[in-house]
Amino acid sequence: MSSASASFDIPVSPILPWWHTVLLLALFATGSVASAYQHSLPNANLPGLSQRLSSYFTVLAEEWLAVLLIWLPLRRQNLALNSLIRGSWRSLGSFFKDLGIALGFLVIIIPLGSGLAYLLGANKNPALANLVPKTGVQLVVSLALAATAGFAEELVFRGYLTRQFSAWTGKVSFGILLQGVAFGLAHGFYGKAMAAIMVYGWLLGLLAYWRKSLRPGMLAHWLQDTIANVAAFLS
Repeated sequence: MSSASASFDIPVSPILPWWHTVLLLALFATGSVASAYQHSLPNANLPGLSQRLSSYFTVLAEEWLAVLLIWLPLRRQNLALNSLIRGSWRSLGSFFKDLGIALGFLVIIIPLGSGLAYLLGANKNPALANLVPKTGVQLVVSLALAATAGFAEELVFRGYLTRQFSAWTGKVSFGILLQGVAFGLAHGFYGKAMAAIMVYGWLLGLLAYWRKSLRPGMLAHWLQDTIANVAAFLS
């Protein structure tokens, strides 16, 4: 499918059919609703696991399932995931360039996101305290989750959904806007702070559009989640 190698900033035909996108959105919608109501069902954990570990493993499974749902049909079309990721690290210089961009992005997004979350009352949401790892095992799993989110969520939202929405609407700007909305709504656990997650998704979408690659955003996403988990654990 030649359109898969087209420039990132040009709306082209959808890479997969509409029903596949609906299926993927349904997966994240189910996870979002379930996480939003998780604390109303305190015993709804995976057998033998604490609420935190149960939540971590559930999200890990959900996100890798989403990657699988994208990879399998692309593979049948002889396409690699890099048709969505774009870019390459052919040298240490190219890697460190994207890493530097990711760090610069975090300098902007962390205070902005924290400020928005505070204004939206995220600090008053007791459910968010259960995202914080409390033990060494929880920290290790949370770091695996951070790496997964950096890869999987960028692939799904900034890669796949941006491509689909841009193709259907004929405008990349709409694609970036809609994927950000979907990204925010996929985080039902955050309550009102989902609005801050939407803004984060929009900025990551703009970063991907500017760089014509998901790689800097993947690094930024992974680093932000990793720093947040380690800082929360140590505090």
